[in-house]
Amino acid sequence: MASLKYMSGFGNEFSSEDPGCPGSLPKGQNNPQVAPYGLYAEQLSGSAFTCPRYSNKRSWLYRILPSVIHKPFAPIPQGNLSYSWDEIGPDPNQLRWLPFKISKTSEKKVDFVTGLHTLCGAGDIRSRCGLAIHIYACNTSMENKSFYNSDGDLLLVPQKGNLLINTEFGKMLVEPNEICVIQQGMQFTLQVFEESRGYVLEVFAGHFELPDLGPIGANGLANPRDFKVPVACYEDRQVPSGFTVISKFQGKLFAAQQNFSPFNVVAWHGNYTPYKYNLQDFMVINTVSFDHADPSIFTVLTVKSTRPGVAVADFVIFPPRWGVADHTFRPPYYHRNCMSEFMGLIKGHYEAKEEGFLPGGGSLHSIMTPHGPDAECFEKASKAKLEPERVADGTMAFMFESSFNMIVTKWGLEACNCLDKSYSNCWQPLKRHFNPKWKPNDK
Repeated sequence: MASLKYMSGFGNEFSSEDPGCPGSLPKGQNNPQVAPYGLYAEQLSGSAFTCPRYSNKRSWLYRILPSVIHKPFAPIPQGNLSYSWDEIGPDPNQLRWLPFKISKTSEKKVDFVTGLHTLCGAGDIRSRCGLAIHIYACNTSMENKSFYNSDGDLLLVPQKGNLLINTEFGKMLVEPNEICVIQQGMQFTLQVFEESRGYVLEVFAGHFELPDLGPIGANGLANPRDFKVPVACYEDRQVPSGFTVISKFQGKLFAAQQNFSPFNVVAWHGNYTPYKYNLQDFMVINTVSFDHADPSIFTVLTVKSTRPGVAVADFVIFPPRWGVADHTFRPPYYHRNCMSEFMGLIKGHYEAKEEGFLPGGGSLHSIMTPHGPDAECFEKASKAKLEPERVADGTMAFMFESSFNMIVTKWGLEACNCLDKSYSNCWQPLKRHFNPKWKPNDK
C-alpha cells in the first residue's frame, strides 16, 4: 500500500524515482536545461541557503507540473485551529483530559484539516519562535485536497486508526505506535479507514533531530537506520472539478484551486523529506543499580534551541522495559520542572496513573506545577517486592516536553468537554508517613 525505504542516517542524502520512469532522476546536476521525461525541476528548501553544510536541508523534486500553477489563495474557516494564546487566562493547575471525542460519520464528515483542534502552545509564528500541540479527530479522508504548513514542522502521533499519508515524495502507511514527521512546506493528503484520532506537535523554529548520546556512546535510543522515507510514486491525474491546496500561513488557513494533483513528483533527491518511525524499535536505556534515571533517556527526537541543553521540544516515550533498580521507588518521582510536560497515551495503562489517564486523552503539567504518581501508585510501589519486573507491557505513553511556558486554548479548557475536573483528587488520599522516632536501621 505504501512503499518505503530505510534512511541510512539523519541528514544524509536520499534519492528515489518511480520504477515506471527509469532515469527520471537527472545525473550529474540538479537543474538541467531539459529534465528527463520533460519534467520540471523544483527545489524545496528547509533551511537558509548559506546554512553550514551539516544543517543545510533541501530536496530537488522532478515533477510533471510545478507547484506554482494554482489560482490565488483565499482565506477559509479556521475551525478550532488557534494561535491566540491570550484568548483565555493562564491556569497553573494540573490538567487532564479524558479521551478526545471523534464525530460520527453520520453526524458530520470531518477530515484531518477540519478535525484539527489546538490544545495549547506558546510563542509567535511570525518570529518563528515556539510550538503548538493539536489534537486531530477525523472520520473521513481528504478528497482532492492537500495541506501544507508554512509555519513549521508537524510530528503526528496516531492513537486510533491507520493513516495513509500521500506526500510529494511518495506514500507512507502510519499505524498507531508509529510516528510521522511532515516537515515545513511539504504537501500531503491523509486517508483514513475508520474513525481516527491522534496528537500533533508543531514546532515553529528548527527541525526535529536525534538527540546527542553523550556518555551513552554510539548506540542506543532511536537508531538512524530504523527511520523510513517514502519511495517516489507519482500521480498524473487531472482534476477538472478542482483540486484544493490548503496552506497554513501565519496561523491562518488559506485555500487555492488547481486542476491537477500536486502529487506528480516522478523523482526526487535530497535530505529534506517526510519520514516515519516505529516506536517499538526504540532501544531503551535505564538503570541497572538504583535510583531513577531522568526521562531524557527516553527521548526519540528533539528540536534544539539556541540555549545548549534546552529544547524547544522533546518527543519522549515510555515503552515496555525491565525495571530492576534496588532500594528505589521505581515509578516516576514527585517532581516540579522548569519545562512544560504534555503527556498522551497511545495504548495500555500508564504505570503512575492506571486510572483516569486513558488512551486518546492527555495531561498537562505546566512549568513548576508539582506532579507525580497518584496515591494508589505510591502506596503500591512503596510496599512492592523489588525484583526484576516488566514495566509498561502493552503500553505506550509519550511526552511532548518544552522549555516554553504553554497556555491552554479556550477549546482545551471549555469547548472540548473532555477536561477531567476531578484530576487533582488522585493526590488527595496521600497519607503522612513521617515518623520522628525513625532509626537508620528501621525499614
